[in-house]
Amino acid sequence: MTDIVFIEGLRIDALIGVYDRERHAPQPLVFDIQMRFDNRIAASSDALADALDYEAVSLRLADYIAQTDFMLVETLAECCAELILTEFGAKAVRLKLSKPEALANARAVGVEIVRGSFA
Repeated sequence: MTDIVFIEGLRIDALIGVYDRERHAPQPLVFDIQMRFDNRIAASSDALADALDYEAVSLRLADYIAQTDFMLVETLAECCAELILTEFGAKAVRLKLSKPEALANARAVGVEIVRGSFA
């Protein structure tokens, strides 16, 4: 089973960073998320209750991030991946977390992590 539920370009503002210029106001973060989830039951029932609800995931992440104050994107990415695995029943998560305004001469910086197997 290798069904993937994905969210691309999820934009959430957060107070994050190690530099003084990053500690005064929230900055935009962009998430690209792939979640391994068996979609067969949801496809058969046509019921949201049987699906991995990507709106619920995005709202939960926004709520979680609003309550945090991390220095590193690595830490935030790890915590968000763990949240998706434990609260939403995904079997694996690939999460790319970008800071598009971190460097003036780059489109974005960030991390990409994979937790669990997509095989």
